Amino acid sequence: MTKFVLKEITDSYIDKELENIGFDAAYRNVAANKFHYKNIKIFNLTVAQANILKQTALIFGADCATNRNVITGKIELSDVILCGSFSQLRKIADKLKSQPFKLAILGNDIINFLEEKSRKTKLVGVLNITPNSFSDGGKYLNAEAAQKHLIQLVEDGADMIDIGAESTKPYAEAVTAAEQILRLKPVLEFIQKEKLEIPISIDTRSSEVADFALNNGAKIINDVSGFDYDSKMPEIVAKYQAGIIIQHSTKKTEDKPCYNNIIEEIGFKLNEKINLAESFGIKDIIIDPGIGFGKLREDNFVILDRIKELFYLNCPIMVGISRKSLFGITGEDNELKDAISAAHSYPLIKLGIDYLRVHNVKLHKTLINSLPM
Repeated sequence: MTKFVLKEITDSYIDKELENIGFDAAYRNVAANKFHYKNIKIFNLTVAQANILKQTALIFGADCATNRNVITGKIELSDVILCGSFSQLRKIADKLKSQPFKLAILGNDIINFLEEKSRKTKLVGVLNITPNSFSDGGKYLNAEAAQKHLIQLVEDGADMIDIGAESTKPYAEAVTAAEQILRLKPVLEFIQKEKLEIPISIDTRSSEVADFALNNGAKIINDVSGFDYDSKMPEIVAKYQAGIIIQHSTKKTEDKPCYNNIIEEIGFKLNEKINLAESFGIKDIIIDPGIGFGKLREDNFVILDRIKELFYLNCPIMVGISRKSLFGITGEDNELKDAISAAHSYPLIKLGIDYLRVHNVKLHKTLINSLPM
């Protein structure tokens, strides 16, 4: 009895596998596009647009899923899911350029969407100058200890330092702006005195703290509330032409958050905040999906599995998973937490997430350097 052997090929290795079977080298790149597939969700198409897109997809052997009432005309708008090989999708896009109802614009958008940009992960070293942070609360509250750890983070290979004077762990009490400034002052003075050139981010929700920090050498504000806590924050960031890290924020309770489509809801919310920042003239924008903030444990893993879906926002993405409780290691020491964090960071690094916010910079830098370019 003949036994056939079948295996799945990882999408990114199609070129090499075509070479391995002896496929014609002159046609290999073109053929690879026929084996490289993508599913694209497109929002709010009119019935006319959706019907034309579906028919165009079918012409080229691809497919397009629409709301069941598109064909009856009982609805005005429909989200669609367009799927096909890169070769098919490019042909669809080219065909759309001659279609009415602004579909030429969609054709160009599809072409741009297919252009995958090379991304390399940078490391953001965490410096908590708080008495109650979940990982190292109190360890660096002393100015001298904070300064020493800051230098260590730089030497270990951090690309940015994120300094927080207020713990944002669940149920932590708010810290006044005056107290945050008191904690930050000696560290920022040290950075200026030593003329450290590494970008400094300040983890704060307060525009008053942001004003002080940006006036004293900081270049970026990391607002975990995503502008929800202090409405003056965009104005202050714009005043200094500084950068902003906008984290997804939710008013859902920390105990029972509920999402219908978490990755989509995060994307829509972050897009609103990006538009708000841009309306103030802020240009340097990083987004953060807010792992562990107002999400159930399973929600966080869905975000990590589907985080590539946020690339459409066209902003650098920062992810903070270091030493977090979602890995079920709350009572363990930081050495084990760092090892588990690095293991979960690996797929994010391979994906090309722009920034990882980590406590153990040296470990993650070693991991990045161990991978082929």
